[in-house]
Amino acid sequence: MKYMITLFLPLLMISCGNNPEVIEDMGDASFRLLDQDSTEVIFPDDFEGDYIVMGFIYTNCPDICSLITQNLVKIQKELNYPEDVQFVAATFDPVRDTPPRLKQYGKPFKVDENFTFLTGDSTQVFALMDSARVRSQVSMRDTTSDGRALYFINHSDKIMVLNKQAEVIFEYGGSLPMIPSLVVEDLNKVR
Repeated sequence: MKYMITLFLPLLMISCGNNPEVIEDMGDASFRLLDQDSTEVIFPDDFEGDYIVMGFIYTNCPDICSLITQNLVKIQKELNYPEDVQFVAATFDPVRDTPPRLKQYGKPFKVDENFTFLTGDSTQVFALMDSARVRSQVSMRDTTSDGRALYFINHSDKIMVLNKQAEVIFEYGGSLPMIPSLVVEDLNKVR
């Protein structure tokens, strides 16, 4: 009996690695958003049947959002631009992050075809953020001499992976330098 348990435990651990626990089920959710080309995207429905690697950013961020975006691009590259994995960066600043602004923001990162930036109506964007458990709060607000609003946002630092059923199966600190290799390793286990 002792030997059966010893043999059974490694099999259990291997099978658990291939079927990670569901953190959050977003399969019943539906958010009407816009991509960087102003095309309507229903999230997560329009990505059905693919894995989704998703980060949360805003384009006026002075620090970690560019690292999150870089990590998403590195993950895509390390996976060799897979067709069954979609890469998404959703903004939590829909007022300033319009589709043209997101498109411009993506150019220096040389994003690939299966990389989508999402924005939209504030109600839809904030509902998505709540569903993904992403928190944000304006931390400093000012007005420039020409009357433009200037503000910064404190926010969650997160990259998450959704399986083909739109269930969140992995979450990571999005700006950490070791994240791309961890995401690639975890995705390769479940793919």
